[in-house]
Amino acid sequence: MASTNPGPAAPPKQAAVRPAVSLRGAGLSFGTRTLWQGLDVDIMPGEFLAVLGPNGSGKTSLLKVLLGLQALDEGTALLDGRPVARGSRALGYIPQQKSFPPETPLRARDLVGLGVDGHRWGVRWRTQGYTERVDALLEDVGARSYADTPVGLLSGGEQQRLRAAQALAADPAVLLCDEPLLSLDLHHQQAVSALINRQSHERNSAVVFVTHEINPVIDYVDRVLYLADGRFRVGAPSEVMTSEVLSDLYRSPVEVLESNGRIVVVGLPDATTHHHEVV
Repeated sequence: MASTNPGPAAPPKQAAVRPAVSLRGAGLSFGTRTLWQGLDVDIMPGEFLAVLGPNGSGKTSLLKVLLGLQALDEGTALLDGRPVARGSRALGYIPQQKSFPPETPLRARDLVGLGVDGHRWGVRWRTQGYTERVDALLEDVGARSYADTPVGLLSGGEQQRLRAAQALAADPAVLLCDEPLLSLDLHHQQAVSALINRQSHERNSAVVFVTHEINPVIDYVDRVLYLADGRFRVGAPSEVMTSEVLSDLYRSPVEVLESNGRIVVVGLPDATTHHHEVV
């Protein structure tokens, strides 16, 4: 006689996690020069992707594509399964460091506040919780002490902290960072890097971090996208930052050395030297 015991219930199926960013067959050119083509990469929620390469390799252009400011010449770019669109609230963006003029009529808290309600049209009536949200963001980046100071009177590092807070205001699903550590001292580099990493791991944001210098963020990086000479490689830092891979990308001998717990890349054709921690 067959048993009527149904046995243990099958575990529920887990829904597949959709990539935060998906590029398929993506290609972009500048005039007659190909920046990159055939780029296939998925960036998952909570993943920290560092984008490396020489000047002119298309690193910032990649961010412009994701921001909806630059159209691909071929292929597709999706954010959370949808085509990229200019002004998407799913995106946060930290630009390169550029100083505000001293006379800029904007306080630190006002700059951060633009990330909270700057997308609204017309007269800006403060929404409920606006002040609390701005204060919390200022606290996160260590900027409460100069919250009411005009931004033009702040140092470059202080201004960059505010840009990071502004970018995080909408709790973005994807955080785009264009050389956010450029010209910052070591203390500010560490502070901004740690803040971006916290957003990635605690808020599950995908991070696309364009940089010339991977050392300040190497402990946080999950994968590297290296762009060079119209081509690319994607993988863990230990897979991409090798003599063989970089020599192949540059079509020229490049040597990756380990010295005192660091990786030093020498012999790059554009005379750029990268220093990297061992991972």
